[in-house]
Amino acid sequence: MPQRFEHDVLIIGSGAAGLSLALHLPDHYRIAVLTKANVNEGSTYWAQGGMAAVLHNRDTVDSHVEDTIRAGAGLCRREAVEFTVRNSRRCVEWLVEQGVDFDLRDDAGVPKEREFHLTMEGGHSHRRIIHSADRTGRAISEVLTERAQQSANIEMFTHRVAVDLVVHNGHCSGAYILDEKHERVDLFQARAVVIATGGASKAYLYTSNPDGASGDGIAMAWRAGCRVANLEFNQFHPTCLYHPKAKSFLVTEAVRGEGGKLLLPDGTAFMQHFDDRGELAPRDIVARAIDHEMKRLGADCVFLDISHKPRAFLESHFPTIMERCSQLGIDMATEPIPVVPAAHYTCGGIVVDTHGRTDVKGLYAIGESSCTGLHGANRMASNSLLECIVYAESAAKHIDTTLADAPTLTEMPVWDESQVTDSDEDVVISHNWDELRRFMWDYVGIVRTNKRLQRAQHRAQLLQAEIAEYYSNYKVSNDLLELRNLAMVAELMIQCALQRKESRGLHFTLDYPDLLDEANDTILTPENSTLQTAD
Repeated sequence: MPQRFEHDVLIIGSGAAGLSLALHLPDHYRIAVLTKANVNEGSTYWAQGGMAAVLHNRDTVDSHVEDTIRAGAGLCRREAVEFTVRNSRRCVEWLVEQGVDFDLRDDAGVPKEREFHLTMEGGHSHRRIIHSADRTGRAISEVLTERAQQSANIEMFTHRVAVDLVVHNGHCSGAYILDEKHERVDLFQARAVVIATGGASKAYLYTSNPDGASGDGIAMAWRAGCRVANLEFNQFHPTCLYHPKAKSFLVTEAVRGEGGKLLLPDGTAFMQHFDDRGELAPRDIVARAIDHEMKRLGADCVFLDISHKPRAFLESHFPTIMERCSQLGIDMATEPIPVVPAAHYTCGGIVVDTHGRTDVKGLYAIGESSCTGLHGANRMASNSLLECIVYAESAAKHIDTTLADAPTLTEMPVWDESQVTDSDEDVVISHNWDELRRFMWDYVGIVRTNKRLQRAQHRAQLLQAEIAEYYSNYKVSNDLLELRNLAMVAELMIQCALQRKESRGLHFTLDYPDLLDEANDTILTPENSTLQTAD
């Protein structure tokens, strides 16, 4: 039988954004944190590089702000960038207070005078990336998870997949949640609901993201009546390990920050032909350069070489990458690493303000599922973890000051599956999933045209019609829910891409190769969209 749960705050997602928000809320609130699988299996855990922050007097807030806006191709919302960067130092201090162990400089004197070791990444004009070797996301995720599990007011629910939000009288008051273990859909009610579900990079065939990055929160918010923006800007990380056994393994940008060079199969460097900053150009430029060279040469991959660095340096700075490469027979201390671009980050998302508020009362969105205006047309490296922590704190403060005025919870109907049956067509769902990811990669990838986008849109609409039939007649499953959400978000991406008549940042189209004089967001609203919904 379906169950009913009541809390003060429901947080859907257990990455850096969701857990930080839960820990920032006062401990007299009853908080539910939901995760699709086990804890520590989302994108935060696998984030290698680090978190950008202004931490010493050799750097400035203004410099970080201008670097971010430049990387974002002029589309960033300055208010959001300044808000995020101004709060960066305090967020680092909060993480240290929680117990996150960031790397320190080796040459920085007695302990109380020691500085954090900061690395360099593309688009930054200073070393400002604080990190924990190449396992920064893991270090943050493990500490925040432990702190949340120790908090008596925070209840963690694993293997829970969000189905849809509950909106009553214009206020979001919960969500229907699939309990995979008991194969039932429960009702979670709360006076405030937070989407912290991550991005939608699993819409693409090749991605650095874990399996759960299926755009669930973006799709649910759209169905609930929220605007979305700038979904045409899908960041492709330039360097994912290319190997048949290296599923979704990222080679952090910090390798290039520490002097790694990109090489063609014959050993020739090439980035200097595309940008004066070479390997440290923003990710969109590096990814397009690699894509261009691979297509020009018919090559399966290019190579990233940092073998000029001492083995001891690589072992201390990149232990995770060295270990994974070694498992595959690659010694990065003596030979280059084969790499290819892969879908990495969803720069657009649910439209929010600096408190994480969406268009629906009582509903917040933070982290990669949101569009704060920070990233613009291209996320600058290592700004995403910072955004998670900053907006989690801001949203928590707003929830705390307004929750007393939220409507009293009204008992809502539980999930009704009386008219549906078990599906024996798993092969169809699997086929549709594969088709979606392939046409998104082929038609909505690093380089686009109107014709390619129109083909993708037609296929997305046909696919959603099929999904609607399955969703109406069969019991929901994780695979069906993720396919439903990915197909919807894929079409939102395509709609945004078709509306942008220029090439800016991550959106590069052969039909409109030039930059328009004025930078404007691409905003879609449920009322005026022609999207084929799968309801």
